[in-house]
Amino acid sequence: MKKKRLERLYSNLKRKFIIPAITITMVTTMLTACNSTSNKNDNTTKATASTTNTTDASSEKNETIKNTNDGEHAIEVDGKKASYENVNVTKTGDSSENDEADFYGDNSAVFATNKATLDLSNINVSTNGAHANAVFSYGEGTTVNISDSTIETSGNCSGGLMTTGGGTMNATNVTIKTSGNSSAAIRSDRGGGIVTVTGGSFETSGTGSPSIYSTADITVNDATLTSNTSEGIVIEGKNSVSLNNCNLTANNTKHNSDKSNVYKGIMIYQSMSGDADNGKSAFAATDGSITNKKGDVFFVNNTSTDINLENVTITNEDTTGVFLRAEAAGWGNEGSNGGKVNLNATNQAIDGNIIVDDISILNMYLKDGSLYTGAINADKSSGQIYVELDENSTWTLTGDSYISGLTCSEKSINLNGHKLYIDGKEYKEGSASTGEAIEIKEEANTNGNSQGMDKPDGNPPSGEKPDGEPPEKPDGSNDNKPSGNPPGDGETPPAKPDGDNAPPDKTDGNSNSNSNNNSNNNSNDSSTT
Repeated sequence: MKKKRLERLYSNLKRKFIIPAITITMVTTMLTACNSTSNKNDNTTKATASTTNTTDASSEKNETIKNTNDGEHAIEVDGKKASYENVNVTKTGDSSENDEADFYGDNSAVFATNKATLDLSNINVSTNGAHANAVFSYGEGTTVNISDSTIETSGNCSGGLMTTGGGTMNATNVTIKTSGNSSAAIRSDRGGGIVTVTGGSFETSGTGSPSIYSTADITVNDATLTSNTSEGIVIEGKNSVSLNNCNLTANNTKHNSDKSNVYKGIMIYQSMSGDADNGKSAFAATDGSITNKKGDVFFVNNTSTDINLENVTITNEDTTGVFLRAEAAGWGNEGSNGGKVNLNATNQAIDGNIIVDDISILNMYLKDGSLYTGAINADKSSGQIYVELDENSTWTLTGDSYISGLTCSEKSINLNGHKLYIDGKEYKEGSASTGEAIEIKEEANTNGNSQGMDKPDGNPPSGEKPDGEPPEKPDGSNDNKPSGNPPGDGETPPAKPDGDNAPPDKTDGNSNSNSNNNSNNNSNDSSTT
């Protein structure tokens, strides 16, 4: 009996006191372990972000990185690898050093240099200030990769994607809008580089702000490009733009300078400012569409170029505009500053007149079922023009035309009631013809600015700006020119020139410090207008 009473007493004590005590101890231990683990994970996350410059999307999705100081950046990556994801980036304030901003990346929101590799994903970038480019890649060996992101700039001379000094820029599914003057959506400047864009939408609304201003090699695939005031595309010097299945709409309603009174959709020229090497440029478009709302579709001046078109739907909504104009304007040396063009059309329909002035050249090749409807030099201009059609292509005249040479089969030419003169002799419809293309020679520009020059000595973004006033740019203001530095070695970006060698202003932009003043538009982004 005594034993049983003791067992019952122990059981009651165990139920009332011992088990609860053990339970409390276990719970306390578990809570302590959880807190310890949580703290450990927090510390690990912070350490990772600090080490890799990567923002954790789940914990810091709404983080904003901002900068308001003249000449500084919200994000700067120098000579290392870094990545940012799911962040907002804002940059406000004007740059007081315009050439440093345009050539070296000063005052940009996001800046990579010195062989850095910067990956940007799902970010929003906005800038509000003059010479405040959004995303800037500077120097050989530097690469910026940006995807699934949006960019908006509102100040003058503030491009969306900016590449100079031989840098590389890769963009996928990016949406860009710029509203300032001389603020191309896809922009480059001195020293150029390589730019590859896939998908996305690129729209500009400022004067001297084409959707693309190229002093680089730029390829765009499957994208929508719109300029609401400026040329759609500008190529300066020995550089290129290739469009693959893109839809380009250009509405050039305002001139950016007094060097040309022509409105145009695509301008190819050499400003002789020193921002682009001298030599043959290239424009290519395959599939997709080009819609020009005002003026000429193509304008070529003071340079030579290859224009390659294949299966592109080309529409000029301005009935007073021409398809191609190659002629002298306000750039280059008078008497030798015409346009020299090799136009290659493959399975391509072309509609509209062509004008080639006395100091310009055109070699036009129509093949693989291409159709040209229009008149060439109906005003009897005496430019050198050679036309070659394969047996599957046709030229239907819409007015009397005057050319230098013709190669065609008996069925290639439809006079349509008009007359065609070849080197002064009237062509007889239904006859074959054999001619020779016109040699296009590269000529050195000698207006006092060097082309293909060596990079300027000096240092990148930081440092004193060059002394003296940079020479005025081609068709635009210096404030809005696309930025670009002479090619550098990636580790020591070329320094800005001193004194008399100060970088000349460019067509696409203005160089005046008060970039928000429209009267200062000596822009590079489109010194074409």
